[in-house]
Amino acid sequence: MILQDSEFGEIIIRKNPLSKSVRFSVSPSGRLQMSVPSHTSDFLVKRFLKVNRDLIRKKIPLNDPKTQRARDAKKKILTKKAKEYLPYRLEYYAKLYGYHYERCRLSHAATRWGSCSSTGTISLNIGLMQVPEILRDYVILHELAHLNHMDHSAAFWAEVALHDPRYKEHRRKLKSFSPSI
Repeated sequence: MILQDSEFGEIIIRKNPLSKSVRFSVSPSGRLQMSVPSHTSDFLVKRFLKVNRDLIRKKIPLNDPKTQRARDAKKKILTKKAKEYLPYRLEYYAKLYGYHYERCRLSHAATRWGSCSSTGTISLNIGLMQVPEILRDYVILHELAHLNHMDHSAAFWAEVALHDPRYKEHRRKLKSFSPSI
C-alpha cells in the first residue's frame, strides 16, 4: 500500500504477518517505509504516522519528495528501455551459445546487476541500461553461465571466459557503476 503524505511524499506501507510492532525505515528508493503487523488498520497506520512525525524527522534520513519524483521518472524511462532491449539480448546470447532459461525478469534491485535462480529465471536490473553495452553483455553472459554452474567456481569462470575472454576487465569496469537508480 502507498500512503500519500504532504511532508514525506509517498510512504510505502508493508503489512507483515510476522511483525509484532511498527517499524520505520528508508526504502531503497529513499522513501519512508513502514512495516506493520498484518492486522493493522489504515486508520492506525495514519495515527501512528501522526504521533511519530517528529521522531521520524529526527531519526530517518529521507529524500526530498521532488527527488523521489525525479527518480520515479528515471525508473520509468529505464524500465521501458530495458523491456525493449534486455529480454532480446538475453535470448540472442542464449540461442548463440545453446543455453536454455525459463524466463527473463526485470528488476531494480539496489545492489545486484542480475541473478539466476535454480529454476532457470534470469533477473536483469533495469540499471543495466545506464552502462555501456559491452558491460550489459558481460552481465547477461555471467547469468547465463549460472544456468550450468550455480556458484562462482573455477568451472563457472572458465565458462564465462569462453564467451567473454575480457570478462575480468568488464567485471572491474562494472564496479565503477551502481545498479541502484
